[in-house]
Amino acid sequence: MRAFFVLLQKEFLQIRRNRFLPRLIVVFPIMVMLVLPLVMTMDVRHVRVAVVDLDRSSTSQRLISHLGATTYFSLANRCAQYNEALHLLEHGDADVILQIPREFEHGWMAGSPDRIQITANGVNATKGALAMQYLLQSVARTLGEIRAEQSPAPTSELITVQNRFNPTLDYRHYMIPALMIMLFILICGFLPALSIVGEKERGTIEQINVTPVGRLTFTLSKLIPYWLIGLFVLTAALAVARLVYGLAPAGPVGAVYLGAMLFILTISGFSLTVANFSQTMQQTMFVMFFFIMIFVLMSGLLTPIASMPEWAQRITYVLPPRYFVEILRAVYLKGTTVLELGTSYIALGLFALLFNGLAAVTYHKRQ
Repeated sequence: MRAFFVLLQKEFLQIRRNRFLPRLIVVFPIMVMLVLPLVMTMDVRHVRVAVVDLDRSSTSQRLISHLGATTYFSLANRCAQYNEALHLLEHGDADVILQIPREFEHGWMAGSPDRIQITANGVNATKGALAMQYLLQSVARTLGEIRAEQSPAPTSELITVQNRFNPTLDYRHYMIPALMIMLFILICGFLPALSIVGEKERGTIEQINVTPVGRLTFTLSKLIPYWLIGLFVLTAALAVARLVYGLAPAGPVGAVYLGAMLFILTISGFSLTVANFSQTMQQTMFVMFFFIMIFVLMSGLLTPIASMPEWAQRITYVLPPRYFVEILRAVYLKGTTVLELGTSYIALGLFALLFNGLAAVTYHKRQ
């Protein structure tokens, strides 16, 4: 035990004496939680609309005026012909074209209108699809208002819309838990690996190899400081999310900490395993970056797993972040308890045992 505490003290001294690392541990999580929720959003605003109004009626004017009254749209230009608007779209001066056909108002009142045409720029598929949906909703809402003014029983009163768990559909509430997970992957994933490989490059690990320190003792002395750093990062992220964005877990905070501890154990054990097979910093960073890209893109952090191909969905079952994503979003937004998420907690626990066991086994002492 004395050797273990000496090694643990050495790790904390190395972290404290490093001029950059303490600042990274404190400043990086706070800046990520402060800035990224403001810029990482799937909400599309100020969509530039080129309008081709061939009807020139009161209905078409009302449709256009409603577009200019919202922050989601800005009128790029009013064009006399469709080709003129298409020219703006091709040169990036407009994002979507709204063409109102001739005699639209007359046909709509008679019940057989010509269709309104919407053309979106599909280069950015996400922005194009969302812009088209926003425009469809805006047109449908305006026509519904006009119809309601003419009808004593508007149909809008027969429909009630309710968004559960995220009533305002604020994208930040969906992204903040994902940002916390990315912080754990970057800090608790990269730093332990770089610590081990740094000692290999300096040659100090050879001094430990000739001591009677066991593999488990050495592995724990490397991991425990980063487990504590991970819990500090979680606390800081929870505080920023609550104080700045007013987002607090709907479920028990203990469920968040339990999931975070299991995930920190998993990702730090995985990074140490990678470091045991690496000889240089460059090699470690390339291997870790490869796996982190897979974790981020395929675990449900940024895109829903259900939208992936079936073969890709099967792969996600062997990705630890998948389970922590489920835990964090369910506890934060739905108020789910530990018992209800038992399968995800058990999966993370098994991954933690697997990777930390591999980290201890793959560390070979050379005497």
